Amino acid sequence: MASSLTKDSAGTAGSEKTFFGHPRGLATLFMTEMWERFSYYGMRALLPLYLIAPDGLHMNPATATAIYSVYVSLVYLLAMPGGWFGDRVWGPRKTVAVAGTVIMIGHLTLALPSQGTFFAGLGLVAIGSGLLKSNISTMVGHLYDGPDDPRRDGGFTVFYMGINVGAFAAPLVIGTIGESVNWHLGFALAAVGMGLGLAQYLFGTRHLNERSLVVPKPLSAAERAATLRKGMIWLAVAAVFYIVTVVTGVYTLNWILVPITIAGLVIPVMVLTRIKRDTELSAAEQSKMSGYIWFFVAAAMFWMIYDQGGSTLAIFADTSADNSILGWDFPVSWYQSVNPVLIMALAPVFAAFWLALNRRGKEPSTIVKFSSGLVLVGASFFLFLMPLTIATDGHKAAAMWLVAIYFMQTVAELTLSPVGLSVTTKMAPAKYASQMMGVWFLAVTAGDCTTGLLSIAGVSLNGTGIVALEAALAAAAGVAIFMYRNKVKQLMGDVH
Repeated sequence: MASSLTKDSAGTAGSEKTFFGHPRGLATLFMTEMWERFSYYGMRALLPLYLIAPDGLHMNPATATAIYSVYVSLVYLLAMPGGWFGDRVWGPRKTVAVAGTVIMIGHLTLALPSQGTFFAGLGLVAIGSGLLKSNISTMVGHLYDGPDDPRRDGGFTVFYMGINVGAFAAPLVIGTIGESVNWHLGFALAAVGMGLGLAQYLFGTRHLNERSLVVPKPLSAAERAATLRKGMIWLAVAAVFYIVTVVTGVYTLNWILVPITIAGLVIPVMVLTRIKRDTELSAAEQSKMSGYIWFFVAAAMFWMIYDQGGSTLAIFADTSADNSILGWDFPVSWYQSVNPVLIMALAPVFAAFWLALNRRGKEPSTIVKFSSGLVLVGASFFLFLMPLTIATDGHKAAAMWLVAIYFMQTVAELTLSPVGLSVTTKMAPAKYASQMMGVWFLAVTAGDCTTGLLSIAGVSLNGTGIVALEAALAAAAGVAIFMYRNKVKQLMGDVH
């Protein structure tokens, strides 16, 4: 996106350059996020294809889906400790710089032609993405004069455009190089993208608010020592355990995948239970948390299906789809550009549509939007049954079937995801206001870990039976939320 840096219209002494009318620091964070998403989505588009490719790791589709799902779940699971590092250890600005460096090293490690270094690289990218995710959004907020600054919402809109610009371009560039030239060159290109983002971030930090340097609640010396001690103990236990499994010859990939998937399901339950049982919460806050659990479970089911767009659908496209339009062949990874370009095209339409309905007093409630998103994502998998049925006996399904599925999932995302973010902030107890966004990310973790666990169990997610079951469960959950909307509204209290 071309920069739009202009002098403030007032032209008074001391006026500063702006970025689309926003603080100059937004340009720095926009470009950092764009390049980070470019590297992340480019690598993610290649990941399942590389895992199953004969000249890649040549794994079966179930194992590839499990690895992909566990990786994506880790990124969102690590967003909570990433936010903790920003709040308690380094401050947001330093945490993002460290995160960018770790991500770049991770992509370079992925580029090495070895299975061991490949999984080490995945781990580094997941850690770096978790560190960056919460803290860069925090710094966007720091650019404005509190929550009442009229430019704030627009600033976040511009910032999120950076996500989609990077996500759109990545499969077209990194995916093409990885599939058509060399897988590891594609992963290396992702490292170059993150390197560019990191370089301009370090160069542009002078435009950021000084608050981003501050550690909001630094650890005391005693807390730091205790945290380091506990961390080293757990690291030593894990190291000893895995060394024993390797030495005794019992180690398999599942020794890594199964504990992570179980943790990804157990941790969200533990976090929600801890908040729900907090005796310091008022009766109204307790009620809102009970209502929020409905949204959380529904969101986990939504993301379980939605995130298979990068694994189950991608693997189907690679093996069973005619990836061409009007005789022109294109790389499989290009399907991953469909969602971001649709987001950029449809998001303003949805925003205007909800606003128009609101003016007429007819805007659907949060619950109706949420249930609609679930029904739509379920319908996308009902639609998936068509190309699955076509792709038998050597036949190939047309590319437009997959485009239609991605289109339906994007509409579902625009119906559910913004509402989920909004309701999370509105229903958060005051004590946990800064932590609840991390709780929302745990819904993604739970959904992807469910997919991972099914794949580890050997379930073929490209089978018509399991696809129909997932579609039916999502649709049923959407209908259930709608039918019990009065109960959920009552639990929500003054949140509408």
